[in-house]
Amino acid sequence: MGGTRYDMDARFDRARKAGYGSKSAGEIFTQNAKRMAHESMNPKGVSFRESRDSEIHPNSVPIILGLDVTGSMGHIPHELIKEGLPKLMGGIIQGGVPDPALLFLGIGDHEYDNYPLQVGQFESGDAELDMWLTRTYIESGGGGNAGESYLLAWYFAAFHTRTDAFEKRKQKGILFTVGDEPCLKTLPASAIREIMGTGQQTYMHHELLEEAKKRYEVYHINVLHPDQAMRVDRSWKELLGQNCLSIADHREIPNVIKGVICNRFKNETFRSAEGEGLDHIQMF
Repeated sequence: MGGTRYDMDARFDRARKAGYGSKSAGEIFTQNAKRMAHESMNPKGVSFRESRDSEIHPNSVPIILGLDVTGSMGHIPHELIKEGLPKLMGGIIQGGVPDPALLFLGIGDHEYDNYPLQVGQFESGDAELDMWLTRTYIESGGGGNAGESYLLAWYFAAFHTRTDAFEKRKQKGILFTVGDEPCLKTLPASAIREIMGTGQQTYMHHELLEEAKKRYEVYHINVLHPDQAMRVDRSWKELLGQNCLSIADHREIPNVIKGVICNRFKNETFRSAEGEGLDHIQMF
């Protein structure tokens, strides 16, 4: 993965032809009509998703974006495909991080949903990222259990990803979950077996958070709703402290992510594909 570049002109042209700006979510996210996850995003049997360096991207920066696709958050992927994703990727690259490799996860509720975890691949190219995002099944499920399965993102990152950034450079990736509910506290072994195909151990959410933090800087973007803002915000701040990023306007998600990543790498000097330091970054 990651052998292509993010081309804003190509993306704009494809978005226009595909009608991203005018079509409904149902027209773009075609798995919704099938009421099932795309086969390529089924995590069962997946050993690893890998973020590797390449000739084009010698400084791969692994970024995981776990999107809550339950009922109240299902509009976010639609917003991203319309305009949020190019803002995000373009902003990261223009901000001085030339080789972002982005992996989408679809997050649901392992106690209620049929597809509580969907997994893409680490990608850098505009066409590939659009493909994985639009393959996501927006199940619009969830339940009355006061939480969603954000801990599945931590589980997958901890045990089912490999990155050159960490293995070669001891550089942590960055993991974001986005949602509006607290995190469910327990991931039973039975749920892991159902989702992944194997699993012998039950985990608490704080255990999985600590495992993910070994290789990733972990953030949660908490989308505030007036009726539950205080309760949800408090629970996330207890878990993540200042890495809980609360916003009232979901349209700010790309800017928040871009800001975190560019700030994290603001003092880094990246090699170009020719092995020279980058004096400036141009949009691909």
